[in-house]
Amino acid sequence: MPNQQNIYLDNNATTRVDERVLEAMLPYFTDFYANSTSQHIAGLTVNEAVENAAWQVADLINADPEEIIFTSGATEAINLAIKGLAEQDRKHIVTIETEHKAVLETCTFMESIGFEISYLPVSQDGLLDLNLLSEIITDKTLVFIGMLSNNETGVIQNVSEISALLKRKNVLFLCDATQGVGKIPMDVKALGIDLLALSAHKFYGPKGIGALYVSAKAKVKLLSQIIGGGQQRKLRSGTLNVPGIIGLGKASEIAVNEIEKDLNRINLLRNKLESGLLQFEGSFINGNIQNRIYNTSNICFPGVNSEQLIMALGNISVSNGASCSAVTSEPSHVLKAMGLSDEEALNSIRFSVGKFTTLEEIDIAVERVLALAREFAAKSLRH
Repeated sequence: MPNQQNIYLDNNATTRVDERVLEAMLPYFTDFYANSTSQHIAGLTVNEAVENAAWQVADLINADPEEIIFTSGATEAINLAIKGLAEQDRKHIVTIETEHKAVLETCTFMESIGFEISYLPVSQDGLLDLNLLSEIITDKTLVFIGMLSNNETGVIQNVSEISALLKRKNVLFLCDATQGVGKIPMDVKALGIDLLALSAHKFYGPKGIGALYVSAKAKVKLLSQIIGGGQQRKLRSGTLNVPGIIGLGKASEIAVNEIEKDLNRINLLRNKLESGLLQFEGSFINGNIQNRIYNTSNICFPGVNSEQLIMALGNISVSNGASCSAVTSEPSHVLKAMGLSDEEALNSIRFSVGKFTTLEEIDIAVERVLALAREFAAKSLRH
């Protein structure tokens, strides 16, 4: 029966690995398994493949390959970028209330070792007030940490204007671009970004591999957080995850070639999904409708508990918050920061479309979500 097929609309949590990525990775488990730092022919062959992957990732964000540090994912990249600045003289960090927990929790740690953290609010549509950012920066401010695209709402901050402001103030810019890299064109040089975190599994690569872009300006300030063999220019020691790196490189290469095609198709699917779901009475979109990434729609269904709806949907995968926090029934800190009540936040669901999503799946999802949401809302009214 068509209604029983698995329909995956949670691509902001993770994506399916592209078959071309898997195909590129497999030989590095069985044939080319040497350590990339070994000096024999087998090791040098693997090292060459790793260097090629660094070129592929660098090409995706317009960086130089020596500016790419491979990590276990964006969370580690963020930790390295923030904790790696701990021994600087400036002890003030500025970030946004709607950041991912990887940023917020690391900032909490930095507070515990003597840093002052300023958490900036956002407007009702999820955007940062640049005047407020300008006012909060002092001569003690070391770094500003801000997302490119929010993982829950898809809202895109005005990165170019933020960067220009920070440059005038001589403040480093760490951009968590986990939800943007591989989906929209990214140019760290043009945007003036000093540090950028990304993760392969958000754009059809494997889990457990990501990268931190480190500009020359930031590199002189950054200290390694993993000490050992001194791999990766002494910024991140440890034996490299070669199959993962190859997968990240291949996913980057595919994204460079196919971003425009995927963007247009996925945007049409998201808009069709959204227009269908907004037929629910009183429903509304969370976040700025113009400034957001093309695959994400966060919708509030008044009177409908999102957790119950997600469970009832069964084979249709959606979420009610960040994947790392989805096991809790707490209202989203992102939606709360945007002014939603606890009830409104708990009535909201994130739908994130991917390149493997089909038109048929969108139609089925709209029909199922609307039917169940209306059923739950009617029960809620009766009680």
